[in-house]
Amino acid sequence: MANRGYDVVVDVDAEGDLGHTDLAQDDELEFHSSTFDDNPRASKIPPDTSGPFSTSNSAIASKRYLWTLSFYAQFFDVDTSEVLRRCRVAIYPRSNFLDILDGNPDLYGPFWIATTVIFILFITATASQYLAQRGEEHFAYDFTLLSGACGLIYGYTFVLPVGLWGILRWFGSEGTNILECWALYGYANLIWIPVALISWSPISILNWVFVAVGFAVSVLFLVRNLYPLVSATDAKTSRVLLIVVVALHAGLAIAIKEFFFAHGSHVPTGSKAGENADKTIEALLRI
Repeated sequence: MANRGYDVVVDVDAEGDLGHTDLAQDDELEFHSSTFDDNPRASKIPPDTSGPFSTSNSAIASKRYLWTLSFYAQFFDVDTSEVLRRCRVAIYPRSNFLDILDGNPDLYGPFWIATTVIFILFITATASQYLAQRGEEHFAYDFTLLSGACGLIYGYTFVLPVGLWGILRWFGSEGTNILECWALYGYANLIWIPVALISWSPISILNWVFVAVGFAVSVLFLVRNLYPLVSATDAKTSRVLLIVVVALHAGLAIAIKEFFFAHGSHVPTGSKAGENADKTIEALLRI
C-alpha cells in the first residue's frame, strides 16, 4: 500500500450524523485505486517551440541536443516520394511551397540538390574547356572550378538564407523559420541541373538563353514563396527585400554563366593560367 494511493469511501447514515460513523463495518468501508498519479505529465508546461529550428515535431526535437547526431538526423527524416513531390512543385510552382512543406521542412533535398549542381557544373565546365582547347597536346583539369562551385552554391544555398532569416526576424516577421528558408533556396537550385547539362555548347547566345530560363523559373519560385514571409514587414521594407532577393539571384545566374559555362569563360585554366602568371612575374621584375 505504500506504493499505491487509495481513496476511502465512507457511508454516512441517512440522518447525516457525521459524528456516528462506524468504520469498523467492512461493508461500509470501501477502497478504490487512486487516479491521482495516472497522468503525472499532464500538468507539465509544454516546451517552447518558437526557436529558429522549430517544426511540427518540436516537442520531440526539444529532447535532442545540438551536439548529437539525432538532432541533425531529424532534418533528413523524409522519404523519397516526398522529396520527389517537392521537386515537382519547385519546377512547376503551381501552389505555395510552404503549404507543401506542411510544417516539416527538410535538408535532405537541399543538400543533395546543391551537391548535384556542383558536380554537374564541374563536369560540364571541364567538358566545355576540353572542347575549347581541343587540338592541344595536353589538357589539364582545373579543380579550382570544383572548389569555386562549392563556395558559390553552398554559400548561396545555406549562408544567404541565414542572413535573410535574420533580417526578417529583425523587422518583426515572427513566423519565419530558418529551415523553411533553407528549403526554399535549396529546392530553387533544382532548375540549374538541367540548365547545366545543356549549357556547355559553343554557342554563347544559346547558353545565355538557357541561363535566363533557369533564372526566370527559380526566381519566380523564390519570390512567390518568400512574399508571404516578407510581407509581414512594412511595405517599403518588403519591396526592398524582394528587390535584393531578385538581384542576388541574378548575380548567381550571371556567375554560373560566366565562370562555368565556358567558351568565353573569364576563368583562366590550364596552360593559360601559367602563361598569365609568367607575364605577371615578368612585369613585376621590370618595375
